[in-house]
Amino acid sequence: MRNAARPGTHASPLNQVVADMAKIMSHRIAMDHPRFFGFIPSPVDENSFLGSILTTMYNVGAGSWYQSSGASTVEDSLIKWLAEQAGFPSSSGGIFVSGGSVANLTAIVTARDAKLQFEQRPKAVIYMSEQTHSSMAKGIVVAGFHRNQIRRVECDSNYRIKPSSLRQQIESDRKNGLIPFMIAATCGLTNTGGIDDLNGLADIAESENLWLHVDGAYGASILLSKTHRHCADGIGRADSLTWDAHKWLFQTYDCGLILVRDKRDLVESFATGASYIRDADEASSEKVNFWNRGIEMSRPARGMKLWFTLQRLGLDKVSDMIDHGVDLAEFAALVFRGFENWEILSPAQLGILNFRYVPPTSQLPGNGVDFDQFCDKVNAEISRLAVERDIAAPLTTRITKVLNLRMCTVSPHLSRNQLFEVIQSLDSVAKEVSASFVKKRILKI
Repeated sequence: MRNAARPGTHASPLNQVVADMAKIMSHRIAMDHPRFFGFIPSPVDENSFLGSILTTMYNVGAGSWYQSSGASTVEDSLIKWLAEQAGFPSSSGGIFVSGGSVANLTAIVTARDAKLQFEQRPKAVIYMSEQTHSSMAKGIVVAGFHRNQIRRVECDSNYRIKPSSLRQQIESDRKNGLIPFMIAATCGLTNTGGIDDLNGLADIAESENLWLHVDGAYGASILLSKTHRHCADGIGRADSLTWDAHKWLFQTYDCGLILVRDKRDLVESFATGASYIRDADEASSEKVNFWNRGIEMSRPARGMKLWFTLQRLGLDKVSDMIDHGVDLAEFAALVFRGFENWEILSPAQLGILNFRYVPPTSQLPGNGVDFDQFCDKVNAEISRLAVERDIAAPLTTRITKVLNLRMCTVSPHLSRNQLFEVIQSLDSVAKEVSASFVKKRILKI
């Protein structure tokens, strides 16, 4: 494949290049498969494929109004509508970006410029937890800060930031001459699906004059569920919000979004001027130049495929598709509780479930074996064999230092019956693995 990457001197036949493309793309994990449960899967609705093809066909450069007045109008209006769903005020705005990493970085830069003077940056502090997505820490460094300016705040038993611990940390930092400026909350933790106490954190942000960012790359889509949107109560009090449509709104890559409470904050951070874009100056607030709201000058009209999908499906259908993912995780928890030797480590939340197989102590392969390490090895092998045998992809993670299996069940194409069959198969694999480890005495502690 590395050799195939080199272009030849002469043209290759179309059918050969297409066949090579199919071969290249076949070497992957199918994250859109109904039984792929790892990371945050990307089950794509067929309308997004068509919307993406149409958008690409017109090849609109959506950096400015001058280049893309139609697409910019629709993207801006869609952004305002999504902001309304989150409970943001009329002053809000945003921009479609590649995904959560760029959205979080955009929020950090915007918060930095809104809350800090240049001379204050070396003493600035941002607050998050061990469960906060790694892109936040990466964004902090890219934005010019050092990792030691990050405070990892203690979590409660549900892996949410403890407001009381946050207040104590802020007070301590101020006493030490540091300058708190930002809180990074999460709506839809990647590990567990949990949601931070958004109202509690918003209260602290208001009283301490801090910027509250909510990383809702995964979980913000719950706002379009008629049944479960209350789970994100308080999200409208944030100063900025990350939201990925290529996660739980069933879009192709890439389709992320950053929303801010006051769109002028984005313009203050990212607007630029040059002689060659003189004719693209904004005539009014209705004629948005998106290159003044983010990092990119050249950008596609990413929001158009989401617009196309929402138009084709309608909000009732989108709500049902989101609810289905929540229901499947809750159903999986009930099924596992009906099988012996399975333990639920974190309750089903926003379509995510953490669980593990706990072999009977009678199956320990000899004296002196650490039981937790034995369980870790068993569950890691369950995951490996499930993927190898094409049963499903429940990948592993750790919460409270315990290795566990994890399911993110957001595919609209997965039925309860299919999920039940997967769990039955996992139970069979678990028994096989546990017995094999005991029999072969292969455990090395």
